[in-house]
Amino acid sequence: MKTVLDELQQRGFVEQVSDEKALLELVERQKIACYIGFDPTADSLHVGSLVPIMALAHMQRWGHKPIAILGGGTTMVGDPSGKSEMRQMLTREQIVANGEKIRQQLSRFLDFDGGRAMMVDNAEWLLQLNYIDFLRDIGRHFSVNRMLAAGAYKIRLEAGLSFIEFNYQILQAYDYLMLYRRYGCTLQMGGNDQWGNILAGVDLVRRVESAEVQALTFPLITTAGGAKMGKTAKGAIWLDAQRTGPYLFYQYWINTDDRDVDRFLKLFTFLPMGKIGELQKLQGAELREAKQILAFEVTKLVHGEAEATEARSASQAVFGDGAGQAGKIPSSNWAREQLQNGVSVIELLLKSGLVSSKSEARRLIEQGGAYVNQRRIASHEEKVDLADVDADGLLLRAGKKRYHRVVVK
Repeated sequence: MKTVLDELQQRGFVEQVSDEKALLELVERQKIACYIGFDPTADSLHVGSLVPIMALAHMQRWGHKPIAILGGGTTMVGDPSGKSEMRQMLTREQIVANGEKIRQQLSRFLDFDGGRAMMVDNAEWLLQLNYIDFLRDIGRHFSVNRMLAAGAYKIRLEAGLSFIEFNYQILQAYDYLMLYRRYGCTLQMGGNDQWGNILAGVDLVRRVESAEVQALTFPLITTAGGAKMGKTAKGAIWLDAQRTGPYLFYQYWINTDDRDVDRFLKLFTFLPMGKIGELQKLQGAELREAKQILAFEVTKLVHGEAEATEARSASQAVFGDGAGQAGKIPSSNWAREQLQNGVSVIELLLKSGLVSSKSEARRLIEQGGAYVNQRRIASHEEKVDLADVDADGLLLRAGKKRYHRVVVK
């Protein structure tokens, strides 16, 4: 009988498991509660967070109960994992505001109706702790030697590890204990850089409650070219449409390296494995179809079907993703030098022919109908420069249907 563990393994989610046989028996025997933590260090998650989010969504699709922990408490400390220097300390107000944004993003992937999934802020228990009691009841179960040997701390020892960060592993382990006590949670998942922290929680539950719980980590995803997932020359690819618009988000996926398409279809879409197997057979120019499906499916999950459809239509019209589409909109050639010092959006709209006068351009911007690369222009004083140029140029839009492609040479 196939289980959710088989599904996760088949799709490439599984890097390490604390006890694979025990976990398999557990998910075969009953529906379990599982959790992943998301520290609200920014007001949006990014593409790198999609692996844990999709894993929780798969758990729910198989009837299990996902718990998303918003780290309102742990963010006050800062996770040193994978960091060469201490994270910026945020105020409680910033953390709460960021957490609300992340809560909204997770709601696109998980169904929280009727208690089928939960979002819990670990500030509920961490900010109420009595320090001395916590040291006596919880801290005594941790070996300093073992903690210092953990990968999360090794990278920081030479540069300097603050005492507040040193506590992070204990707090994360305490989360697992609290979730086990409150909700019967028996599986924590996370990125492979969290392996030591997650095992610390497994060990704490065993010591304090004499109970067996499990750990599972995902591989840290990099592209075939060796780049960190979700990172581009212009920065991170965010799940928030205000940070990374649907069109640019779609373009990120349509430009996937040929070698990554099959792997990303398995990780970042809910397409059946049979369908992915069919797409896997595509080679050469035909592989473009698989990239279009990948880009549309991921954009639909993150931004909704309407935005995904519009992003696909724009991409097909401008860059020829569909047969015969490239010539359907006007285009013009600009030299890189013309954009070197920035060009006003009004001049750009005027020279592209999308408006007939500067006053029309101002009205278009004031009415919210002017876009550069699907980014809405908020002010007529904005400028466009080389930093806005993608590999395929610039996409200008006036209203919903009028496009112009700027080819930068």
